[in-house]
Amino acid sequence: MPRHESVWSATAPMPECGPIQENAHVDVCIVGGGIAGLSTAYHLCKAGRSVAVLDDGTLASGMTRMTTGHLTNMLDDRYFELEKVHGAEAIRVAADSHTAAIERIGEIVRAEGIDCDLSRLDGYLFLAEGDKRATLERELDAAHRAGLKDVALVERAPFSWDTGPCLRFPRQGQFHPLKYLQGLAEAIRRAGGRIFCHSHADSVEGGVPGLVHVRGHVVTAEAIVVATNVPVNNRLAIHTKQAPYMTYVVGARVPRGSVPQVLSWDTGDPYHYIRTQPLAEDDLLIVGGEDHKTGQQHDSPQRYRKLEAWARSRFPMMKEVEFTWGGQVMEPADYLAFIGHNPMDHDNIYVATGDSGMGLTHGTIAGMLLTDLILDRPNPWAKLYSPSRVPVKAANEMMREDLNMAAQYADWVTPGDVRTFSDISPDSGAIVRQGLEKIAVYKDASGAVHACSATCPHLGCIVQWNPGEKTWDCPCHGSRFDSQGHVINGPANRDLAPLDRAKDKRAA
Repeated sequence: MPRHESVWSATAPMPECGPIQENAHVDVCIVGGGIAGLSTAYHLCKAGRSVAVLDDGTLASGMTRMTTGHLTNMLDDRYFELEKVHGAEAIRVAADSHTAAIERIGEIVRAEGIDCDLSRLDGYLFLAEGDKRATLERELDAAHRAGLKDVALVERAPFSWDTGPCLRFPRQGQFHPLKYLQGLAEAIRRAGGRIFCHSHADSVEGGVPGLVHVRGHVVTAEAIVVATNVPVNNRLAIHTKQAPYMTYVVGARVPRGSVPQVLSWDTGDPYHYIRTQPLAEDDLLIVGGEDHKTGQQHDSPQRYRKLEAWARSRFPMMKEVEFTWGGQVMEPADYLAFIGHNPMDHDNIYVATGDSGMGLTHGTIAGMLLTDLILDRPNPWAKLYSPSRVPVKAANEMMREDLNMAAQYADWVTPGDVRTFSDISPDSGAIVRQGLEKIAVYKDASGAVHACSATCPHLGCIVQWNPGEKTWDCPCHGSRFDSQGHVINGPANRDLAPLDRAKDKRAA
């Protein structure tokens, strides 16, 4: 059986940081210890500001460790689509910011001496089955208008199988994301920054100063950055403008050098993405895709099988799959991340979200942009990524996603997945209806039952069981909880409500 964790987690344990033990005051408090939070902390520390980073688990315990480690200025949502919504100037700014993010990572690696397997390499965008060459031609023209003049149309990518025509994006990058964040964390602490793990931010309040309540303590700060992948301090303003999607990854060894060291992506929807990672003796072929709306499909084990079949048909030298993992990406209706002042909030509260499948470059962009905003320095990217922007030309997409979200509330009146707890297999979960209430029930491998309310504490949707990840996922705004109801991903900021002991007894 493959290990159900990312290769990054398996090969680079993060440094231990203790929980917060007392009240503290800093210039900037950052909630979230992934790439966006640590990048922001790094730049602020270098600018001489006092910084505290809070993470409710270990460092990078969220979506950053679920990435596939692509660093690219090739946009998942296509430059020609972005241009239709935002115009010609916007695609130039988007290209500049993602290119600058890749360069900045390289600068930090060199300056701090971080050994994270960083390499620069070509990326290839090839056609999915049934797609036409015209898609590549449109994207080539748009990429050139965005200033990426060295993007070229070539007849095939350098694989043993024929991809057909594709676009070559030179000077892309890949690295080991957790080794990079190890180095960032060490640099932050050397510069005087404080990092606290296992320190859940219970609430965030703007004002002068801002307040973050955590573990019975209070951190006060002149500015607060919420970098939790999905903001936990925002009820509606951003969540109606983006939608959560699950994405899946398989990793299998291949003989060293048998797969070219390039990045590649197809034009499908959902699309596939490929890279390799050197291991001790072989390379690990990493293939991702099979995305779907969070909480709205129940076939995640089959998604892994489909990914493996897709990969084996192209890379027959693959050995057994060693790693499987899944993560969540937030897809903005207008294709751009939200980085800046939190809408309808105090001026000293900032957010970074909407990674759109490009979390590593977006997180790095956030570090640079948020630092400039907090230090009151001009930044040419601020308008493009403003969380307060109104995506007028993406109104149809927003309406489609919002209607999809609203439809999920119908789960309140549907039957449960099973009638009784005894109908649930070991190491599995299901929704059980008891009167007017729905209960999320997980039965562990030993047969012990763990039950809690199935109502998401964010805005009241009914969570659904994800059998591949063994999580409870909210189909409305993407909150996710482990098998026993503990929150692992916002916008919910607390666990699924436990059932009282009397109700547990009656249910069993």
